[in-house]
Amino acid sequence: MKRAPSEDVGALLNEAYDRYARPDFITDDPIQVPRAFARREDAEVIGFLTASIAWGLRRTIIANAWKLVRLMDERPHDFVMNASTSELEHLDAFVHRTFNGTDLRHFILASRHLYNGYGSLEAAFLEDGTFGDARQGITRFRERFFAIAHVPRTRKHVADPGRGSHAKRINMFLRWMVRPDDRGVDLGLWDRMAPADLMVPLDVHTGRIGRELGLLTRKQDDWKAVEELTAALRGFDPVDPVRYDIALFGLGVDAGYSKIRRATRSRPFSSTARNR
Repeated sequence: MKRAPSEDVGALLNEAYDRYARPDFITDDPIQVPRAFARREDAEVIGFLTASIAWGLRRTIIANAWKLVRLMDERPHDFVMNASTSELEHLDAFVHRTFNGTDLRHFILASRHLYNGYGSLEAAFLEDGTFGDARQGITRFRERFFAIAHVPRTRKHVADPGRGSHAKRINMFLRWMVRPDDRGVDLGLWDRMAPADLMVPLDVHTGRIGRELGLLTRKQDDWKAVEELTAALRGFDPVDPVRYDIALFGLGVDAGYSKIRRATRSRPFSSTARNR
């Protein structure tokens, strides 16, 4: 039998969303990079690249994302569409963990292919103008992204939910692009997908807090866990469930909240934690 959403957990999530979903959230978050661009195409190009390197220390992710901006002459979409062979060679020295210049070059050329073939990055997720099931939409995008020649090593940098990946980075990119700019955090640039269709970007913070709050029982961080956690969040907001990603992430990095949870871990969730 499916457990009804807890009013206490719902109150905590709503309070946390109100607390963390503010413009100062972006100060320490990679979303600051696409938010710096007023033109939609620039924001989505650099947003996709930034999300694609978003693992590891946030300060390193942010620093390397701004390095990408400089490598693309601060005009990401123009660079994608018009960079010459010699200009692409300037990307070869880029490294972020296992993502290197070879990978970056394919990301530029594949993005060019998607713009030429589908008109936008958003359209590359769609079939007959519809996103539909997120797992299918992401898989569709991935197939189109790797439709041009590439080295096999680059494929690992675009997750495949069809093979069980939690696809955290691409789900985060979709959250940035689709969720409304209601709090000065997400961009709300795409309108052919609905926030209700998004899946939560599952990482160490959202997974840990989701499990502590009883929203996630699956121990493995995979696509089934993404489905379980997103379904639980839809119980609190079926129209925009992934807004709680900001709440779960904020709670996960909040030292004060973590201290309270350690002190109350042996007891059911109570209003003590909710009203910290």
